[in-house]
Amino acid sequence: MRVLLIEDTVGLGQAVREQIADDGHAVDWVQRLDHAALSVKSTVYDLILLDLGLPDGLGLDFLRNRRAAGDLTPVIILTAKDQISDRIVALNAGADDYLVKPFDLNELSARVAAVARRYTGNPNPHIQLGELRINMVDRTIQREDKTIDLSAREWALFETFVRRPGALFSKSQLEERLYEFGAEIESNTIEVYVSRLRKKLGADVVDTVRGVGYRLGSK
Repeated sequence: MRVLLIEDTVGLGQAVREQIADDGHAVDWVQRLDHAALSVKSTVYDLILLDLGLPDGLGLDFLRNRRAAGDLTPVIILTAKDQISDRIVALNAGADDYLVKPFDLNELSARVAAVARRYTGNPNPHIQLGELRINMVDRTIQREDKTIDLSAREWALFETFVRRPGALFSKSQLEERLYEFGAEIESNTIEVYVSRLRKKLGADVVDTVRGVGYRLGSK
């Protein structure tokens, strides 16, 4: 997924970015709301992690403006405000989840995954794809009781296909989901990862539509 992190505390921002990146997601981190506004204009995000108190304004105002504009991107609030009333206001403003600082980074990963599952219309973490048994929570794949190991990037690419079966992704769309701003991307990076998935999971796990892109295999 492509994630926008809006957080002005440097230490926390670095820790969250590293955690989400280790989960295989591309993370763009900004520390101001005006920078966040520019980011959402130029990039399609799968998830926004939003602090409520930023140097140039309130995260809730940013959230309300995005929802008023029709933006359905899921948003998880990250804040030190721990009152029930604060949670209610944020959820009513359009937040999908609310995490109080300080929080465990593994819990953040779990909440990110849960929100992503809800937005793709399949909250069930267990998916059967041919002979493959996929656990979206544990990020494990089994075939005939044998576990197949994927790297973080391989899993992120495979997860993109699994969450939207039948959807066709261009090479540039897949690059945007795997890499943050400024990352150096080789011209054949997506081809390399698709090849690795086919070797590990089966030749038909990803279909190529020549001149257009890739999608989850139909078999």
